[in-house]
Amino acid sequence: MSYLNRLSFLASCIALLVALYDLGFKQEKLQEAQLNSFYYVVLLIGIASILCRYFVLKVKVPAKIRILDAILGTLILLLSIVKTDVLMENFPGLQPLNKMAYMYFASLVYFIRELATINFRFNKAYLNPAQLFISSFLGIILVGTGLLMLPKATHEGIGLLDALFTSTSAVCVTGLIVVDTGSYFTTFGQSILLLLMQLGGLGIMTFASYFSYFFRGQTSFENQLLLKDATNSERIGEVFGVLKKILSITFITELLGAVFIYFSLSENELSQIGDRIFFSVFHAISGFCNAGFSTLENSLYEPIFRFNYPLHLVIAILFILGGIGFPIVLNIYKYLKYTFSNLLLKLNNKRPLPYSPWVINLNTRIVIVTTIILLSVGTLGFYILEYNNTLAEHNWFGKIVTAFFGAATPRTAGFNTVDMQALNVSTLMLIFMLMWIGASPASTGGGIKTSTIAIAALNFVSLGKGKDRIEVYKREVSSNSIRRAFAIISLSLMVISIAIFLMTIFEKDIAIIDIAFEAFSAYSTVGLSTGITSSLSSSSKIVLIFTMFIGRVSMLTLLIAMLRKAKHLNYRVPTDEILIN
Repeated sequence: MSYLNRLSFLASCIALLVALYDLGFKQEKLQEAQLNSFYYVVLLIGIASILCRYFVLKVKVPAKIRILDAILGTLILLLSIVKTDVLMENFPGLQPLNKMAYMYFASLVYFIRELATINFRFNKAYLNPAQLFISSFLGIILVGTGLLMLPKATHEGIGLLDALFTSTSAVCVTGLIVVDTGSYFTTFGQSILLLLMQLGGLGIMTFASYFSYFFRGQTSFENQLLLKDATNSERIGEVFGVLKKILSITFITELLGAVFIYFSLSENELSQIGDRIFFSVFHAISGFCNAGFSTLENSLYEPIFRFNYPLHLVIAILFILGGIGFPIVLNIYKYLKYTFSNLLLKLNNKRPLPYSPWVINLNTRIVIVTTIILLSVGTLGFYILEYNNTLAEHNWFGKIVTAFFGAATPRTAGFNTVDMQALNVSTLMLIFMLMWIGASPASTGGGIKTSTIAIAALNFVSLGKGKDRIEVYKREVSSNSIRRAFAIISLSLMVISIAIFLMTIFEKDIAIIDIAFEAFSAYSTVGLSTGITSSLSSSSKIVLIFTMFIGRVSMLTLLIAMLRKAKHLNYRVPTDEILIN
C-alpha cells in the first residue's frame, strides 16, 4: 500500500512539474505533442493506482472521496476519448474538451489528491509551531520567485531581486510593486500572483491541513493542537470544522465579490467577456486577501475606472470583510444562527434555546467597535482634508465613496482611487496611523491589529482612572493580552524605525516622508505608495522585502521561533516597582 501511494504521488509530482515546464517555457510543436501524450500516460497511471486501491487492496474511503475520484476518473476518460481520433468520430460533442486547460486542471487535481494522502511528520524537536509557520511562508515565497522567473510568466523577463520582491509582496499580501502587474506579467504570470495571494492570505498550513484531513479522514492529536492555535478554535474537536468554515467563507465571499465586480463593469471599460471575468476574479481575490494587487497600471485611479463607484464599494466591502478576521465572522455567524433559531422556535410556539448572554464574545465586541470608530474617523478626516484637493473632481456621492474607500484601504488593502502623490501632508499623517493599526487579528490583513490599539487605549483610560486592571463590558482583560499588545506595539515601531533608518542611508535623494510611508506600508502589508517603489535601489528593496516578511509573520512570532519557550514557572520572585515617568 505504501509503495503504491509513493509511486502514484511521484507520478503526480512529475505531471505537475511537466505542466509547469509546459506553461513556463516556449515549446516547439513536436515538444507540445510529446508533452500532450505524456500527460495522458501519467493520468492513466493515476487512475490505475486509484482503481487498484479500490478493487485490489480494498481500501475503504469516505463517500466524498469516492465522488471526487469518480469525477477525476470521468474527466480523464473523456480526455482520453478526445485524444483518440477514432473514438472522436463517434463523440463529436466532446470537441470542446480538446484544450490543454482541462489537462492542466486534471493534473493539478491528481497532484492534490495524492499529496493529501501522504503523511508528512514534522518532528517538534526540530520545528516548533512558530518555526513551521514562518517556514511555510518562506517556502511559498521562494517557490513563487522561481515561478515568476519562468520565461512565459513575463513578456520581457524579470530579474531575481524583482521576482523575489514581487513574490514576497504577493505572499505577504502587501501589494507593493516594482513592475506594473498588468503590462509586465502575462496571463500565466498574473495567475501565479493570484495563487500566491490566495495562499498567502489564508496560509499554506490552512490549505494543507484541511485537504489532508479531507482525503485521509484523520489526523494526529499533535496536529490538532497546532491547528487549534492557528484557527483560534475553542475546542480541539472543532479544529477542522473551523477550517472548513474559513475556506467556505473565503471562497463564497470571493465568488460573490467576483460576480458583483463583473456586473459593475461596462463594455467601455473591458470589451472582452474573458477579460472581464479574469479582472473580476483577480480583484475579488486580491481584495478579500487585502493584497492590493491590480492589473491596472494606476490601480483603481485609472481614468476609466476612477468614477466607477459601485466597483469601489464592492472591493471596499471585500477587503473590510477579509480584514475583520475569521474568528469575528464565525462568532457573528454563531450569533445570527442562535438568534434565528430562537426566532423560529418562538414562531412555532416552542421552548427557546437556553439564554446565552455572551454569544458575541469580548474579542468580537472590541474588534467591531474599534473597526467602526476607525472607519468613521478615517472617512470624516479624509473627506474634510481632501474636499478641495483630490475629492474636488467627484460629485457629492463620489466624494463620500472615495473618502470611505480612502479611509478603509490604508488598513492593509493597498488599492487607491486617488493620486497618492497629490495628497495633503495632513492626509498622509492620517493614513500613517491607519496603516500602522491595520486590520484585525486572524485576518488576511496586517498591522498591529485593531484589538492591540484598543487594549492600549483602554489601558490609558484605566491608568487615568487609577485602576490596576483593564475592564470593559464587565470583563477584565487578561494580563497576558496586555503584555502581548504592548510587545507588538514596541516591536512594530522598532522594525519600522530600523527600516526607515536603513533606507535613508541608501536613498539620499528621496524625501523622508516618502521613505517613512513606504516602510509603514511594507510592515503593515498595505501596499500603498507615493510612487517611489520602482525607483528604489537594490539595497532598499531588500530592506522592504524583510520588512514585508516580518510584518506578515509578526516580529513576536519570529522571537518565539528563535527563543526557547519557557517552561511553566512554578515559583514567584519578590515584586518590585520600577520608576516610570
